[in-house]
Amino acid sequence: MRPSNALYLVAACCPLAFADVKFTVPAAGASVAGGTAFTVTWTDSGSAPSISDLTSYQLFLEAGSNTAPQQLYSLTTAGLFSAGNTITVTVPIGTGGIGTNAYFLKMISVATAGGTVTNYSNRFTLTGMAGTFSQAVKDGLLTVSGTTGPAAVNNVAAAAAGTANVEEGVWGTPYNLQTGPTKYAPMQPVPPTAITVTNTSPLWPTSSVVLASTYLPIPSVLITLTQSQTFSVSSHANTAAAASQPTDDMQRFLNRWKD
Repeated sequence: MRPSNALYLVAACCPLAFADVKFTVPAAGASVAGGTAFTVTWTDSGSAPSISDLTSYQLFLEAGSNTAPQQLYSLTTAGLFSAGNTITVTVPIGTGGIGTNAYFLKMISVATAGGTVTNYSNRFTLTGMAGTFSQAVKDGLLTVSGTTGPAAVNNVAAAAAGTANVEEGVWGTPYNLQTGPTKYAPMQPVPPTAITVTNTSPLWPTSSVVLASTYLPIPSVLITLTQSQTFSVSSHANTAAAASQPTDDMQRFLNRWKD
């Protein structure tokens, strides 16, 4: 993982099963200076899936309650576990406001077996921040006590069995109900070999449309991430015998003029 001017942090010290990584720095309840580079280190938690079973990850900085976390910043969408377990990171001071243990991190990892696992870090404090929190974050912080972050969401085991549930985690939230600079689209369905479904109702509620009468502000959504496809196919040579040549009168007539 390479340093940059953006924060690169991964899920930390999650005590639940399926917490694939455990961070040692920063510790739960730690104070980190916003706008200043610092080192983050993690290790394998010993619970499945292990880091060796994960390939790439996406990192986000979040705040608010454990039940309704609010995404504040998209950190990276192309991190690789093969790059190591120590990184140098920086949190821009305008990312959010001041609050004790207000911040935590989210990591969405892609497994080699298919599917994803989402982990959250324990909470920590960012000092010297010059931004502000949304009302949703402020309301969520009123319900927070301690330093434990949200529970992990593991779709790896289900995906390996071909039964991944896109209704779980961020992938199952309807697009029009999502907030923050990054939005999530569920796994694209695989067309069946035959049409058997008679229910043609939409998968998600329709979105409202308001025509602009003045110049619109700069869009706040920076990227849309689609859940990784776990479907795979295999192919083999066609072993069917070639069809015989036509024997009708017209074919005999055409064969006369082949040369």
